Amino acid sequence: MPVSLAALTEALLSAARAAGADTADALAVSGASVSIDIRAGALEQAERSEATEVGLRVLIGGRQACVSASDVSPATFARLAERAVAMAREAPQDPYAGLAEPGQLVQGWDLAGFELADPGDEPTAAALEQDARVAEAAAMTHAGITQVEASAGYAERRLHLATSNGFSGGYVRTSRSISAVAFTGTGTAMERDWAGEGRIWQADMPAAAEIGTLAATRALQRAGATRPVTGTYPVLFDERIAASLIGHLLSAVNGASVARGSSWARDLLGRQVLPATLSVIEDPHRPRISGSRPFDGEGLPTARRAIVDNGILTGWTLDLATGRQLGMPSTANASRSTSSPPSPSTSNIDLTQGTATHGDLIRDMGTGLLVTSMIGSTINPTTGDYSRGASGFWVRNGAISHAVNECTIAGNLRDMLLRIIPANDARSHLSTRVPSILIEGMTLAGT
Repeated sequence: MPVSLAALTEALLSAARAAGADTADALAVSGASVSIDIRAGALEQAERSEATEVGLRVLIGGRQACVSASDVSPATFARLAERAVAMAREAPQDPYAGLAEPGQLVQGWDLAGFELADPGDEPTAAALEQDARVAEAAAMTHAGITQVEASAGYAERRLHLATSNGFSGGYVRTSRSISAVAFTGTGTAMERDWAGEGRIWQADMPAAAEIGTLAATRALQRAGATRPVTGTYPVLFDERIAASLIGHLLSAVNGASVARGSSWARDLLGRQVLPATLSVIEDPHRPRISGSRPFDGEGLPTARRAIVDNGILTGWTLDLATGRQLGMPSTANASRSTSSPPSPSTSNIDLTQGTATHGDLIRDMGTGLLVTSMIGSTINPTTGDYSRGASGFWVRNGAISHAVNECTIAGNLRDMLLRIIPANDARSHLSTRVPSILIEGMTLAGT
């Protein structure tokens, strides 16, 4: 019989009270996962893992400590609580640490409306292997593909959070994935690319053959890549990697960075950070989406909010502690693991889509770079200076000319984000929905 995560958290809270904690919260997580890897036609790895882990945070007079364990016996809980209390008594004073007020806690939620768990049976290892082999076979049918690595996986994760001030709640989340990496060429001329899909519900997954075919097509398009010329050009960030640009903005408006004074956006609250027609919306209530959740890591009710509204930065991403430090209410964005205290983190994100297609932006950019993958990163979180290695395709006179690699694109995020032009090709099933993005006047270092 599966262990009751709610019972584990209540037992942890009882142990914390007995050990002398003023207040406490407890998180219990259990999960099972199956993964299959195929390489060069052979089964390379078949792995199944199951684990239950608990975490306890105790607070004593403005001091806090976190401990975790994978042993869920009563004796371990008693020792865990005693250790946490002893650590908290030696910890430095933190005037911002503390649980939510009872009135801040979520009072109820319709978990069924989130559709976070597929009600169907867990796929067998044989079924996952079949998916991986189908993806591999579809890629290998393309002339010029020399090798394929394909994977398929399934995971189920359960969590339950309880606090000494009255909150108790949990949910189950499932995930299903198929991916393939295809190779073409040999030696220094070898190129690779990939395709992958993940969903919460098996019924929403695309066919494995489609994934393998897309990986092969992308890899073959990379053949013969050369370095582009150095200069200042428009750069089109493909939808596959455009979300990273908005990710840098989200990192900059994270309350933890702002409170430390280490964010390049620390003086931009209430000011324009994107073109006036664009907004960044967080919606943690989208059904069947991996980032959705009814409450945050401190038991507060999650809600839709505009982080950027028509180009204007409206607020920071906050948990209780960073909110107190900045003199603002939490935005219910606390995220946590069993071994660490809460910290701010976003869920599902949407950037306003444009009206132009991906092809329209290629046509309109004239001569420049279409980026489909990036490696390495030199991002200065304080100044926003941006430099990343990139590869993709050279665009000449509004049409794709040839593949390019081994180049670097550079700029400053404050300026770059004010000039973005979005396409209309964001994929609806993703937690972060960001379309392809064109930025004029980027510095490109190649040959």
